[in-house]
Amino acid sequence: MVFNTSMSGYQEVLTDPSYAGQVVCMTYPLIGNYGVNRADEESARPWVEGFVVREASGVASNWRSEETLDAYLKRWRVPAIDRVDTRALVRHIRDKGAMRACLSSVDLDERRLLEKARSSAPMENRELASAVTTARPYEVAAVGAESFHVVCYDFGVKRNSLQELARAGCRVSVVPASTPAAEVLAMRPDGVYLSNGPGDPASMTEVVEEIRRLVGEGVPVFGICFGHQLLGRAFGGTTYKLRFGHRGGNQPVKDLLTGRVEITSHNHGFAVEAESLPADVEVTHVNLNDACVEGMRHKSLPVISVQYHPEAAPGPHDAAHHFRRFIELMEHERAVR
Repeated sequence: MVFNTSMSGYQEVLTDPSYAGQVVCMTYPLIGNYGVNRADEESARPWVEGFVVREASGVASNWRSEETLDAYLKRWRVPAIDRVDTRALVRHIRDKGAMRACLSSVDLDERRLLEKARSSAPMENRELASAVTTARPYEVAAVGAESFHVVCYDFGVKRNSLQELARAGCRVSVVPASTPAAEVLAMRPDGVYLSNGPGDPASMTEVVEEIRRLVGEGVPVFGICFGHQLLGRAFGGTTYKLRFGHRGGNQPVKDLLTGRVEITSHNHGFAVEAESLPADVEVTHVNLNDACVEGMRHKSLPVISVQYHPEAAPGPHDAAHHFRRFIELMEHERAVR
């Protein structure tokens, strides 16, 4: 059970593959008031295990709405509940930490449900990327003239990330999470994008080895969220589980290089341990709430990462410039080669 503090964007939350294996509680009290539509989906289906809200709106009042939230959840057989005191629930999670939970409309026996929750798999060492990644490679064409070819490792990528790269002139080849580095290098990409995704990065030992090989070849790499954590481990660092994670669109992040603060969109339960990083990796961004690592760069290799979501659908968009940083990395590497 985790909570998200966004005031809008519940459909993006539901369809974000990073939420696989989690029951999500929305802190904003009214959810569903603008309905749902296909254009705002971040993947082909909802991934949340369950949905908890204070009040589910019975009215979908928006010209873009194609379906009510209630009908959408029923169609996808996602269990949900409203009329919950979400303030009390969130305070409990903040005090005790994210925890296993059970939500049922079939079995209503409290003791059996409690046992089901206790016997469910914890998030530590849980590998979920293989459950959400694409089954086969596919391509997203650049919008307008093609300037770069980017390979995206799909650990649970959101559609808007691919659209942002396409709008920046990138043709994006999306590959499964288990793709060997040798196959990616054979595609001769200008850059590699490591996507967001669910689960514990410590469970991805084989993938971390492939990322280490890519980094060693000098290919420009940009990691976000789960990809950022995997890069941290590929650098030789460690990761740890946050008490209740960062999920929502109001996380303040300070850029240590410029002193600027970005209000950013987050969805993660793990973080990179700053003290574990080697001397040739620089922490570039920190969270102003708990000082955890929010961004890194390698001092000699073309590798950057941020813990948050620069594609930020539905917002805020303070971090969108990080896609430009990735483009500049690829431009520089092309120039020096």
